[in-house]
Amino acid sequence: MPNLTDLATVRELCRRHGFALSKGFGQNFIINPTVCPRMVEAAGIDRGFGVLEIGPGIGVLTKEAALRAAKVVAVEVDQRLPALLAETLAEFDNVKIVLADVLKTDLAALIQQEFAGLRVAVIANLPYYITSPILMKLLEERLPVESITVMVQREAAQRICAAPGSRQVGAISLAVQYYAEARTLFTVSPGSFTPPPKVTSAVIQLRPRTDPPVRPASEQRMFAVIRAAFSQRRKTAVNAISSGLSLPKPQVAAAVAALGRGELVRPEQLTLADFAALADQL
Repeated sequence: MPNLTDLATVRELCRRHGFALSKGFGQNFIINPTVCPRMVEAAGIDRGFGVLEIGPGIGVLTKEAALRAAKVVAVEVDQRLPALLAETLAEFDNVKIVLADVLKTDLAALIQQEFAGLRVAVIANLPYYITSPILMKLLEERLPVESITVMVQREAAQRICAAPGSRQVGAISLAVQYYAEARTLFTVSPGSFTPPPKVTSAVIQLRPRTDPPVRPASEQRMFAVIRAAFSQRRKTAVNAISSGLSLPKPQVAAAVAALGRGELVRPEQLTLADFAALADQL
């Protein structure tokens, strides 16, 4: 078994396969040997699990999951990687590589086809530039998964897991809060990757909710209000929502006042329940 966290081994693998890291795909391979075992352990994966991995890279995280899970299905968009993965994961008969763009893949159908009778967990070292679209796809499609354990940029982790009322709260915080319970597990230094990114990373875990914490009349309207509120963070919630949704300011101010909030309240000070109520009133 090649040591996929040894830099010399990684370089030799890439050389033999004519593979160069792609900035376009946001590729940074993990070379810290402690990170992937911690991620898989935190996900609670065992032989009763099927694991859906997004972006396996050269297979560092894939290998750790395959050692514990009944089956691993890894979705990879880079057409150059399957040949390399065939070598690095040759000893595993419980791994399947699916060459596809995860954002264009019917994940519900894939899970049903590949993981019948198994509990399902998602793991990934997500490219920073596409973190939010992937997470929202996983959550909005309400996939039958028990947990989503992913590595992201630390600043993104802070926004995703932000507590209500904190300065880090944004539209993504409230969207994730609606669909799942989120927490930060641990941080990962730039030196844990090759090439080292310019930022610190963090591993977070989302556990999808069976039932949402609020029940707006329309999810679509609630998220429209949330997006409008955070589209102009320097403005008050009243001004931002009024501007973003082209609504009369007095109407929005009256709806905010009905929540018991002042007209100068900032978007980050409003809770998910506040936004659900605002959407219903507006």
